[in-house]
Amino acid sequence: MVDVSQIKEHAEIIGADGVHVGTVDHMDGDRIKLTKKDSGEGSHQGHHHYISQGLIADIESDGTVRLSANGDVAVTFEEEE
Repeated sequence: MVDVSQIKEHAEIIGADGVHVGTVDHMDGDRIKLTKKDSGEGSHQGHHHYISQGLIADIESDGTVRLSANGDVAVTFEEEE
């Protein structure tokens, strides 16, 4: 289990494959809220997206949040509000 209190604002989120998935805005309950700049394009643009705490594999020594899924898979698990 990862200590989510170690997750810092503006930390990079990467997939298991090292691909950039997003940037932490802040923790919102048991989810990471991503910054709006990582919201995508088209109808997704300008909305915050969230990643479940369950996808977090590790928090690296530099603060980077590493997910258990590859980047292309992790984005399919994002929730939008």
